[in-house]
Amino acid sequence: MIDVRELPERPRILVITLRRIGDVLLTTPLIRVLRQAFPQATLDMLVYAGSDEILKGNPDIDRVLTVLQRQSFGQTLALAGRLLRRYDLAISTQAGDRPTFLAWLAGRRRIGLVPCKGEFGAHWKSWMYNCAVHAEPSNHRVDELLRLAGALGLDGRPGIVCPQGASIDRLAPQTPYAVLHASPMYRYKQWTADGWRALAKELAARQISVVATGGPDAAERAYLDAVWGASDVPVARLEGKLDWPQLAALLAGAAVYVGPDTSVTHLAAGTGCPTVALYGPTDPRLWGPWPAGGLAPSWAATGRIQQRGNVWLVQNALPCTPCQKEGCDRRIDSHSQCLDELPVRQVLTAVDQALAWSREREGGWRSGKKIGMEGHMPLPSVTP
Repeated sequence: MIDVRELPERPRILVITLRRIGDVLLTTPLIRVLRQAFPQATLDMLVYAGSDEILKGNPDIDRVLTVLQRQSFGQTLALAGRLLRRYDLAISTQAGDRPTFLAWLAGRRRIGLVPCKGEFGAHWKSWMYNCAVHAEPSNHRVDELLRLAGALGLDGRPGIVCPQGASIDRLAPQTPYAVLHASPMYRYKQWTADGWRALAKELAARQISVVATGGPDAAERAYLDAVWGASDVPVARLEGKLDWPQLAALLAGAAVYVGPDTSVTHLAAGTGCPTVALYGPTDPRLWGPWPAGGLAPSWAATGRIQQRGNVWLVQNALPCTPCQKEGCDRRIDSHSQCLDELPVRQVLTAVDQALAWSREREGGWRSGKKIGMEGHMPLPSVTP
């Protein structure tokens, strides 16, 4: 354990997370614990370029440094010069070689995750730190990161800190709306196009407007064209039109959100939105959404519908679920039988539960108008 009393009154702290956007978002509870413990600190993060977008407006972070996933030797030297012993405390949230080396380079004192005892690299990586925290593979990712805070003598299980500072004027409808995010990064996490269209139809029958989100990538847009182009109900499509703070604001006002295992689902859960997460191969004990008030008790490995706080986690619990593999064919473009056969009625049951929870807690529907977004215009780009 590092004795935090040995740190300066206004310490400079660096947290290193070189992973995708969703992983960076799940680091924010750790950042919140650090900020609460060191309100006068300079608290920086080092992330991959592109992943920094999820940290926009985060009040706990002073500066976000970025690094390319693939850098030239000259770029690596320049980064080394920027980091060399500039921080009183460096924290690596990963056990990989690169974050371990950067933490050793940057911090006068260092703490970080290292491989499990006996695994390759565990010994030399432990030597790189003043305090090494051996990985516990069975832990949820947020719990695993909060062990780093525990090794500093700090306590807390806060929620996700979402990107902030955006307005969604002229985007959020005045009527209750659902946000549907049909496109995960990888095929093996997809639900069926027929399922999404049937769900949209049922929501419309409940007098709930349907808003579809997604990224700007051409392949993703083509997939969403195939999903929503054949829809029987109006769908307001916003893919590629929102940055992360705007998306967070849109989610915060939704009556319900439905999405697969993706960063947007983690963001929806963090905003407090009633969130229905469709999980297939992924083990929710490790990567399930983290509800706004924290996760207690932990997710079970399988269950038709599990609820924790503002999150409903839906699985088609086959004997092999969750396999933690990349689909049935063990590659990222594979199908997943558990998701291909996930019934609409099961998803709709979770959605109705989330809507009832929302009405009970809010005294009525959650909507953009209810949370103080009066005067917003109807959503654009409606596909009939």
